[in-house]
Amino acid sequence: MTTITTRTVTYPADGLTMVSHLALPAGVGRRPAVLVGPEGPGLNDFQRQRADALAELGYVALAFDINGGRWFSDPQEMLAYINPLLANIDRMRDIGHAALDVLRAEPRTDPEQIAAIGYGTGGAIALELGRAGVDLRVIGTINALTTGRPGEASRIACPVWAGVGSEDPIMPAAQRDAFAAEMQAAGVDWRLMVYGGALHAFHHPSVEHEVLPGVGHHPQHAARAWRDVVDLLAECLPVGEAVD
Repeated sequence: MTTITTRTVTYPADGLTMVSHLALPAGVGRRPAVLVGPEGPGLNDFQRQRADALAELGYVALAFDINGGRWFSDPQEMLAYINPLLANIDRMRDIGHAALDVLRAEPRTDPEQIAAIGYGTGGAIALELGRAGVDLRVIGTINALTTGRPGEASRIACPVWAGVGSEDPIMPAAQRDAFAAEMQAAGVDWRLMVYGGALHAFHHPSVEHEVLPGVGHHPQHAARAWRDVVDLLAECLPVGEAVD
């Protein structure tokens, strides 16, 4: 297995001290980099391990915090915190920009070769970075088909890939249609993968039982979705050779 190094990075955003996880690939040269955004409950070992896996593939990866180091174990408490955030595009963008600044400042990062992927709320933040006109190579989201302010999707200058469960009541067919219409009208190079029979948060192994209506793990589709994300990065942000 490739040797990687990891460290915790802290920085201010959204009036909080964010506690994020940076994973660096072996070597010393600059590499393509990936932002990894977590779902609403917060940053946990699942996203940290995703960042580590990306580092093993040769990417600099930052699994970024959205809740000031908190993990919401109570679903209702999480919703009370996250719903106002999802309703505030400027707050989401501020959180995303702060994480992006940290990733760009890392000496191992090639600042012109950055992707953003995210789950749930973290995926919504990745999309808002695109709608804000951030120079990204690709955006990939799972369980995040949020639409933005009218017309701003035209600022997205990279491919967008989105994955969602067919039985996800939080991102139902009407939301899928609205997202697709927004991307199409903006002329975005977009793709939508619907995983048959999967619920919301189907990707997350700790969701072994229904914690909220419509939430549940689907092991087969979780593995498939991760392979799809890795393939997406290989297509749109190939690792290549290190830049010194």
